[in-house]
Amino acid sequence: MTTAETKRVVVDPVTRIEGHLRIELEVGDGAIKNAWSCTTQYRGIEVVVRGRDPRDAWAFTQRICGVCTAVHALASILAVEDALSYPVPVQAQLIRSLISQMQILQDHVIHFYHLQALDWVDVVSALSADPSETAKLQSELSPSWPLSSAAYFAEVQRKIKESVSGGQYSIFTNGYWGHPAYKLPPAVNLLAVAHYLEALDWQRDVIKLHTIFGGKNPHPNFLVGGMACAINLDSDVTINQVRLDQLQHLVDRAASFCEQVYFTDVVAIASFYPEWFRIGASNPNVMAVGEAGALLSGTPSQTGALQPGLLLGGDYHTVVPFEMGKIAEFITSAWYTYPQGDEVGLPPWEGVTIGRYTGPKPPYQWLSNDARYTWTKCPRYDGNPVAVGPNARVMLGYAQGLTEIRDLVDDSLRRLRLPADPSLLNSTAGRMFCRALESVTTARRIRASFDSFLQRIKAGETATFNPARWEPSTWPAKCRGVGWMEAPRGTLSHWVVIENAAISNYQAVVPSTWNSSGRDAKGQMGPYEYSLAHGGDHPLVEPSKPLEVLRTVHSFDPCQSCAVQVLDDAGTEIVQVKVL
Repeated sequence: MTTAETKRVVVDPVTRIEGHLRIELEVGDGAIKNAWSCTTQYRGIEVVVRGRDPRDAWAFTQRICGVCTAVHALASILAVEDALSYPVPVQAQLIRSLISQMQILQDHVIHFYHLQALDWVDVVSALSADPSETAKLQSELSPSWPLSSAAYFAEVQRKIKESVSGGQYSIFTNGYWGHPAYKLPPAVNLLAVAHYLEALDWQRDVIKLHTIFGGKNPHPNFLVGGMACAINLDSDVTINQVRLDQLQHLVDRAASFCEQVYFTDVVAIASFYPEWFRIGASNPNVMAVGEAGALLSGTPSQTGALQPGLLLGGDYHTVVPFEMGKIAEFITSAWYTYPQGDEVGLPPWEGVTIGRYTGPKPPYQWLSNDARYTWTKCPRYDGNPVAVGPNARVMLGYAQGLTEIRDLVDDSLRRLRLPADPSLLNSTAGRMFCRALESVTTARRIRASFDSFLQRIKAGETATFNPARWEPSTWPAKCRGVGWMEAPRGTLSHWVVIENAAISNYQAVVPSTWNSSGRDAKGQMGPYEYSLAHGGDHPLVEPSKPLEVLRTVHSFDPCQSCAVQVLDDAGTEIVQVKVL
């Protein structure tokens, strides 16, 4: 609790995220001394799917979140197919991979420009920039990018001036403009704001790949046993040559923006904030089961360049093999109860989701006075809190000696005048940097996936669905499965138990649950909390304008809708939706 030298600070709600997150802090001497991550939203879709046909589970679990569109559906389908031993045509697998990889690219770009960049970019400062200086900078960073003239940046600047005139900041309302923690010169601020606006149009366009393959976005359509889209070059209503040409354009546009704009912007901006590569380190344990967008069923095994594994105890060179039996979820600090006792950790197949709110009645001033202060469970690997996400994948790839990752990391750190030290990636700036770096490697893989998809069509391979295990009469009386995806925010897994053709248990262990978890039975903080408080020296200059806190929290790309339906404070059902 607070002392004479510290005071309490609450950031609630944390904005520019998905869901409801509250951060409670104790601060003193311009630094954070303690922190609690409080998810103030309850999720119950794991309960909603119990008793349902497992072939329908993806349609419900996909609604866990509207930002992580597609990822929960894919993990759910993989879990059901694993349980039923259901083989899927290669072309359907490639379509799923394309959807997954495009989700990575779109999500990473949206996260940087629209959710995190304003923690580093002072929009008002851009008004004093010389557009010709910005044009020169753009040509130095990406010589072939077409939107690079002084006239173009002058027009962007005019739009910003119109937006902020008379105090009408529009989409830039409530920023901490002029905060002493901002360091970018005006020309760089103008460049970043211009790309913020470009990214709005870009992300809306490239995600049309989901619409072509899945019929709509958000929440594309999927199918246990394959994909619900046919390939027939002679039909007007299937994947035909016109659609393939559209897809080629979307793949190329996605890759070029990530390679020529996003990655170069992040490196340029990070060059003004090198100290943030030594601020905000999470627990010294990271985990991934594959490369970004990887789709896996059952016990994860190597399907791409990156093999499943962990880096533990701050040893960022020795890869520890991944064992899924070492995952358990605790509820020590969360508003749930377990029939087996609230101190035990349950493996996901045996997990339960029984909400039990014991906190103060809203409105409240402080949640963490109590041992339970969040709706997020505490996943642990062999008793260890672990961080997941792009930096975990990049750090594992670096430790495994993957040339593509090592070259990009070492070259970029050299440009930033930093040592080739992978520990720097476990930091606030490291998470931002790894997300951008991963967009470049994923852009290369999405091109390869699409090329493989086209070559198989040319060879006459067009099957996208296997009916062999569709009928429940072909299923065992009882079975279980797990589906894995390396989603934009990190390792995602769905666990299903099927009995008599219906779901008897279901659990989703999601990236933001790993990262935003509270204290466990040993008192170990989760990654959000640890990154803010473990050293007692994370800066917070102006508690009324907690920009530094936002930098670190946003660097994880929080998605609390995933981490935890809505109940009132008495646990009463608010709305009921009948599905016919």
